[in-house]
Amino acid sequence: MTDQAKAPALSATVTLTVPGMGSDHCAGIISDSIRRLPGVGKLDTSIANHRVSVSFDPGRTDAQTIRAAIERAGYEVDVVDEGQAPDHTRVAASEDRYLSQAWNRLVFAAVPAMLIMLIMVPHMFWAKIPGYLLIVAVLAFPVVFLRGGWATHVSAWRSLTNRTANMDVLISMGSLPPYLIGLIGFVYPMTSFIEMAATIMTFHLLGRYLETRAKGRASQAIKRLITMGAKTASVLRDGQEVELPVAELQPGDVMVVRPGAKVPTDGEIVEGNSHLDESIATGESVPVEKGPGDAVIGATINKEGLLRVRATRVGADTFLAQVIRLVEEAQGSKVPIQEFADWLTGKFVPAVLIISLARFAMWLVLGESLRPVLDWGAGFLPWVNPHLAPLMVGVLSGVAVLVIACPCALGLATPTALMVGSGMGAERGVLIRSGEAIQTLKDIKVVVLDKTGTVTKGKPALTDVHALEGFDEAQVLRAAASVEAGSEHPLAQAIVAGARERGLDIPEVAKFRSITARGVQGEVEAEIVRVGSRRLLTEAGIPPEALESRLVTLETEGKTAMLVAIGDRPAGLVAVADTIKEDSKAAIAAMHALGIHVVMVTGDNERTARHVAAQVGLDEVKAGVLPEGKVEAIRALQAQHGEKVAMVGDGINDAPALKQANVGIAIGAGADVAIEAADVTLVTGELTKVVEAIQLSKATFRKIIENLFWAWFYNLAAIPVAALGLLHPMIGVIAMTASSLSVIGNSLLLRRARIGVGK
Repeated sequence: MTDQAKAPALSATVTLTVPGMGSDHCAGIISDSIRRLPGVGKLDTSIANHRVSVSFDPGRTDAQTIRAAIERAGYEVDVVDEGQAPDHTRVAASEDRYLSQAWNRLVFAAVPAMLIMLIMVPHMFWAKIPGYLLIVAVLAFPVVFLRGGWATHVSAWRSLTNRTANMDVLISMGSLPPYLIGLIGFVYPMTSFIEMAATIMTFHLLGRYLETRAKGRASQAIKRLITMGAKTASVLRDGQEVELPVAELQPGDVMVVRPGAKVPTDGEIVEGNSHLDESIATGESVPVEKGPGDAVIGATINKEGLLRVRATRVGADTFLAQVIRLVEEAQGSKVPIQEFADWLTGKFVPAVLIISLARFAMWLVLGESLRPVLDWGAGFLPWVNPHLAPLMVGVLSGVAVLVIACPCALGLATPTALMVGSGMGAERGVLIRSGEAIQTLKDIKVVVLDKTGTVTKGKPALTDVHALEGFDEAQVLRAAASVEAGSEHPLAQAIVAGARERGLDIPEVAKFRSITARGVQGEVEAEIVRVGSRRLLTEAGIPPEALESRLVTLETEGKTAMLVAIGDRPAGLVAVADTIKEDSKAAIAAMHALGIHVVMVTGDNERTARHVAAQVGLDEVKAGVLPEGKVEAIRALQAQHGEKVAMVGDGINDAPALKQANVGIAIGAGADVAIEAADVTLVTGELTKVVEAIQLSKATFRKIIENLFWAWFYNLAAIPVAALGLLHPMIGVIAMTASSLSVIGNSLLLRRARIGVGK
C-alpha cells in the first residue's frame, strides 16, 4: 500500500476551547495526547485563545474521543465547535467563566489559609494553642483536597496516567506530601508541614487567577473586536423595515443605517451621504466621507446622514471577521526561537522531579555532612533553621525545588508578547498573521515596493492645466471636462473630477463623438471643443506647435497630457497622472533611517518609474518587469544583497512575489488573493504602516527575548538555592507566582513602545 493510500481522509475538523491551556508546556502535553489517537492529522494549538483545532478522519475517531484525550491529559474542555469556525461570543463567555472559577477557587482556599496564618503566628511565638495540629489539619483539608486543590490533583493524576507531566504535577507533589507528613505529628512529635501545604496551594491558586486575569488583558484586542460588531440590523423586506439579528443577514439585503448607528455588515451605499468613523479598521480617528457607490465596513459608525446600504459580505466573510481571524492566527502562532524553548521546557518537568527526589534522598543519607550549608545560610537567611532533622530539611528542600521550578513563566514568555504585539498591530491597522513574520520582519534589510497602488494611489488624477494666451486655466479645464463627461474612460473621469474639485460648473455637451486613438470632441456652448492627441488637432487643421514644449515636459514626467482646442484655436492642455500617495516620501525616508534599502519593481516604463522614484527618494528601480518577472526580481535581490527581503504589493499579480519574499506585505485595499498570500496586511494601504510593522516587530521580539531570559535566569538561579535547603517552599511559591506575573507585566509594557514614523 502506498503512503498516499495510508494517509487518513481528513474530512472533519473540530475546534475545542481548553481554558487551562495557559502555556507551551500545556499545549505540548495536549498535542501529545491527541496525536496518540488514530486518524488524527493536522493539529494547531493557540495558547492566546485557549483553543485546539484538529483535523481527523471521522471513520477512525471523533470529536468526543479527542475531547476525552484532552481530559485524560488533565485539562477541562469547555466549548466544542465541530466543522465550523469558533463562535467567538461563546468562547469569550467561556473565558469569563474560567476567570470566575479561578476567583471562586482562590476565595475558597484563601479564607482557611488566612485563618491558619492567624493562629500559627501566636502559636509559634507567644503561647501554644491547645489542639493546634487538629485545627490546622481541619482548616487545611478543604484547601488541599476539596474545591481549592481538587482540580489541581485531578489534573496531575490524569497527566501522570497519560504518561505526561504537566505543571499541576509539581504543585500537587509540593502540597500533598507536606500535608500527609504533617499528620505524623498526631502520633510522633515533629514539626508540622500542614501550614506549608495550605499556603502553597493558596498561592498557586492566586497565581492562576492573576495569570488568567493578566492574560485576559494581554488578549483584550480580540475581545474588543468581538464586541465591536452590531448585534441587529434594520433591513428593508417587501418595502417594510424589519429588525433582524446580524447573523440572519444575506448578501443583497438593503440595510437602513441611521446617524450614530453601526453599519451591521460590509456593504455598498445605495442611497445617502455621510461621514463614517472607520477607526476600528484603520486606526484613524478622522471620519471619512462616503456616498452612493462607496464601500463601507461592518462595525464602523455612521456619524450623521441616513444611509441605505446593500450587504455584500456577511458572517465569516466580513472585514471584521477576517481581522479577528488574522489576529488569532498571529496570537496562536509560534516564533521560531520558541522551538528551542519548547524543547527545553518539555525536558524540564521530568528533570525537576528527579532533582527534587534526589535532594530528598541526599538529605536522608548525607544529612549531617550537608549541615554546614544550613549553618552558613542561617547567618543571613531568617527562614533557615540549622537545627532541623535531616528528614525535615529533605522535605523542605524537595518541596521547594518542586514549587520554585514550575515553568509557568517560560510558557508565558512568548505567547503574552505575541498577544500584546499582534493586538497593538490590529489597533493600528497592521495585521501580522504569524509569529515567524514577527521574527523575520525585524531583520529585513531590503523592501521591494510595487508602484501602482503602493507608492502611488493607483488611480489617475488631474495634475496640470495649462492655458495659451487668450484663454485662462478655468476656461480650458471647464471646456475639457464638458466634453470628457461624455466618456467613461478613467482618464476622462479624472479630468471631470478635477474640474468639480475646483468648483467649476460643467455645461452639457452636444454632438459628442469619440475618435479612436485620437480623442473626443463635442459642442459646448455653441463651440466645438476637441480634447486629445496632436493628431486630433492636426487633422482638424488646428496647429498644435504652441503646446509642443509643454507637452514634451509633461510626458517626460510620466504624465498623460491631452491637448485642448476651442473652436478653431489651440487653447491649452490638461494632464493626468497616477499621483504619489501623501505619505510615500516620509515612509521611504523612515525606512532609510532604519538602514533599509528600498527598491521599486514595476511593469511601467523606465521614464515613468524613474520620475516616481526621484519624487519619493527610492534607492533602486526595476522597470518594465512583467508579473511573472517579479518573483525572479525578488530572488535576484535576495541573492544580490544576501539579506532578507520584504515585498509590498496590492494586486493579484503581486501574490507570487509576496510568497517568494521573506515577508510579504499586502495593501489591505488590494486584491483578496494578495492579502491571503501575505504575512502582513496593511488595512489602510499607507506606506508608513510598513515602518510601523517593522518597529512593532523589533519591539515585540525584544520583549520575547527579555521574557525568555528572565524566565530561564530565574529558574537556573532558584533551583540550586532550593536544592541546598536555603529556600523555604512558601517563599518559593510566592517567587514562582511573581516570576509569571513579571513576564506578563513585561509583555504589557510593550504598549509603551514608540511606534510610528518620526518616533
